[in-house]
Amino acid sequence: MDVFAAMADPVRRDLLRLLTAGPTRVVDLAAGREISRPAVSKHLRVLTDAGLVVADDLGRERHYRLRTEGLAPVVSLVADLAGVPGHRPVTAPVTDAVLDALDLEVRRVGRDQRSVAHHDHHPGRASGESA
Repeated sequence: MDVFAAMADPVRRDLLRLLTAGPTRVVDLAAGREISRPAVSKHLRVLTDAGLVVADDLGRERHYRLRTEGLAPVVSLVADLAGVPGHRPVTAPVTDAVLDALDLEVRRVGRDQRSVAHHDHHPGRASGESA
């Protein structure tokens, strides 16, 4: 999930604010909210998928904590927009989605090249005929 999409929801932004105080249990994050504990867990899963939060299992409890390095794209954008002198844009980490897309493209190009090579070895065949 994209960091900006994850932070677009006000509930998730509030959870991030709460996590600045340190690792916190889901039950404590859900306390006093109008949404259920399972709903808070779903929001935390989105934040985890975006790289903004990490869960640590401590005994039978799961504690969530903020991953400040996950905020790099947001910090970079804000610095760019604010014209911060000497700021160099931070590149986003390579995500699983990017690697999956790269893998798909490599396979497609390889398949295309094999198809061309096979066709070149059998020039007498019309396009679309099988071997």
